[in-house]
Amino acid sequence: MAEQLILKNLPFIRVLPSWAQDLSYKYLSKTANLYIIHGNIMDFLPHKLNEGEFNFVKIQNYISDVLFGNRDIIVFYDRSSGISFCTPGMKQDYLLFMENGNSEKDDEAFLTSNPVRAFRLLERYFYSNIPQKLRIVLIIDYAETIIPNAELSQYSEEDRFCLVTLNRWAHDPIFTQGDISIILLTENLGDLSPRLVRAPATIKVNIPIPDEKVRCSFLHFTERQEKLLIDDNLKIEDMAKITSGLNLVNLNQLAAESYQECRDISLEYLRQKKKEIIESEAVGLLEFIESEHDLSLVSGHTFVKKRFKSAARAIKGGRFDVLPMGYLIAGPVGTGKSFMVTAFAGEIGIPIVRFRNFRSKWQGVTEANFEKCLNLLKAMAPVGVMIDEADAFLGDRNQDGDSGTSNRIFAQIASFMGNTEYRGNIIWFLITCRPDLLPIDLKRQGRAEEHLALFYPETIEEKEHLFQTLVKKLNLKIQKVNIADLFRRYRFDFSGADLESILIRAKFLSAMRGHIFVTKGDLDETIKDFIPPAYPHEIELQNLVAVLECTSREMVPKRFQNMERGKLVSEIKQLKILLGEKIS
Repeated sequence: MAEQLILKNLPFIRVLPSWAQDLSYKYLSKTANLYIIHGNIMDFLPHKLNEGEFNFVKIQNYISDVLFGNRDIIVFYDRSSGISFCTPGMKQDYLLFMENGNSEKDDEAFLTSNPVRAFRLLERYFYSNIPQKLRIVLIIDYAETIIPNAELSQYSEEDRFCLVTLNRWAHDPIFTQGDISIILLTENLGDLSPRLVRAPATIKVNIPIPDEKVRCSFLHFTERQEKLLIDDNLKIEDMAKITSGLNLVNLNQLAAESYQECRDISLEYLRQKKKEIIESEAVGLLEFIESEHDLSLVSGHTFVKKRFKSAARAIKGGRFDVLPMGYLIAGPVGTGKSFMVTAFAGEIGIPIVRFRNFRSKWQGVTEANFEKCLNLLKAMAPVGVMIDEADAFLGDRNQDGDSGTSNRIFAQIASFMGNTEYRGNIIWFLITCRPDLLPIDLKRQGRAEEHLALFYPETIEEKEHLFQTLVKKLNLKIQKVNIADLFRRYRFDFSGADLESILIRAKFLSAMRGHIFVTKGDLDETIKDFIPPAYPHEIELQNLVAVLECTSREMVPKRFQNMERGKLVSEIKQLKILLGEKIS
């Protein structure tokens, strides 16, 4: 019977988007009656009218009109609006049933927003209609307000009633056989009770952020309504490509704002608005990294730059399939690891974002935040993701004290990073000065595959080149000086961050003395006075663990190239003992 139903509806199902096809097949199979629709549920959804022509509606209308044709009984419920119906006739039929033999004639009482009373009334009404073999659909919006993600001990009596009722409906054979479907709407699965989400009888359907084709159709739809002002140099097809990560509501907002301002949408306007919208949608969880520099402003690190330039050529050529899943970038503090990634961002022309703190002390919020981040990353692809201080930020599988939240988040990150479906489309950059503290789960092949390391400049030539690069980066006006002599006179190992600090101090000293440019005397006095931070053991440990991670001898400083691996491991252990660290 189920197979016949599916075959009968195949022509209709095939014109639906993939998520709606999935929902339709599950419904027609008659094996479940509780569905959770999550993801991009607040957006406009495209409904194909004719070839190349779409209409765009909200999800409640899409389910009731497109999927179920506004037939039989379609009920809506949320905590604010209470019970409502798809058509006035359905509402009238419900009220007549409730008033029949009931002394209470208050329509508002029968359309209550109280979930306990609402669920009891609806269950009675549903059971009464089963003999008529009517199709019944209950759509519950903002489901997270009915069955929130919290410990059962924190549930109110009302929350427990809702959880038990929905679980009971999910397993009720009368509901399944009687064609009664319950659809829960929520943006994030992490906001709902795991007891219901993970139940075998629950069907989960994700609505993705629209792809380039859907965005293009929506922009043409907006243009036909004469509500899209677009620069002559920007085509709608280009606009659709650039706006990856935005949903249709975002595009509508962008078009409406430019229309109100009587301002054509240009490439620069589009990029700025996209950044603002995505950061707003991510509610502070993701931050765009904008770089005014490319790899030409990175001094030294020849091998690493060569690797990144090769990756940039692959990206520009559309060869995402040859790129690593991610990069582990190690090296002591001050070597410019973060600057290297931002320079790479300027080189490749795809957006790079940084994870901000998505963790929360409240039950379920961390998982919901992380789910939102991952959905945005998938929609923005191709995109790079930079995680600074990765060893501290990502944690590991064995963290305690938060009811297993950190363990679950770590497992999600590891699984997502290792999904080869996103190779070249989501590129991870794990930055750390202590790669030995990063779990092997994340830095193995298939995740952070390419291990690169940055070290302090060793030779006078390397230091001189770094000096010239920083002068250019800081836009300094400086008197011609033999910097090599100064470096020989004041011999000490310094990082790029140290030298940048010296130059800024020299610029400050020059300004205080009223000089037009930094003089040799300003520079000499600043270098003479500068005392580099004294963390010799920590820096040496960071050097050694970075050497241990190197997958190419060319990256390793000369003083470490002939060191045997066993001696390297031994020195790392000795330094950890000296610094009071645990030896694993």
